[in-house]
Amino acid sequence: MASPIFFLLLLPILHQPFIFASADSNLIQKTCKNTKHYDLCVSSLKSNPTSTNVDTKGLAIIMIGVGLANATSTSSFLTSQLLTATNETVLKKLLKDCADKYTYAANSLQASAQDLGMENYDYAYMHISAASDYPNACRNAFRRSPGVDYPPELARREDGLKQICDVVLGIVDYLASTF
Repeated sequence: MASPIFFLLLLPILHQPFIFASADSNLIQKTCKNTKHYDLCVSSLKSNPTSTNVDTKGLAIIMIGVGLANATSTSSFLTSQLLTATNETVLKKLLKDCADKYTYAANSLQASAQDLGMENYDYAYMHISAASDYPNACRNAFRRSPGVDYPPELARREDGLKQICDVVLGIVDYLASTF
């Protein structure tokens, strides 16, 4: 759902000549050394075939796409869980609220890609930080609901999104320092 819109928004950014400054394996490694999760950064970027044709900003946009896929997938997962929580009203509300939070995270990541395209690094950082924080609101809602456990699959997905956002924040910090 959100992914096609995201990539349509990225077309003008990815077709800018400064983006295609040839990122080889060395650029990926150099860029990822500026992040908290080096292995995640390298494996995510190397698994994307376009990563060899972009500069550092392009690598950040690829990682934003990874985060967007995580947030969108998690929102869909939570929506599907609503169908199995037939008579559990509290759980249904929590799942719905959490699905919304992950949608907000995806929207924040989309906004950060636009910010990067305009070289508004502070705003990109703010939107990525927001995307990383939305899962906390979900976890906190579960904590405030006695007798309802935080699903382990949701905890795994939350950690994944936070780590991806940490990687993007490291790349944005690096971009801002070289700007």
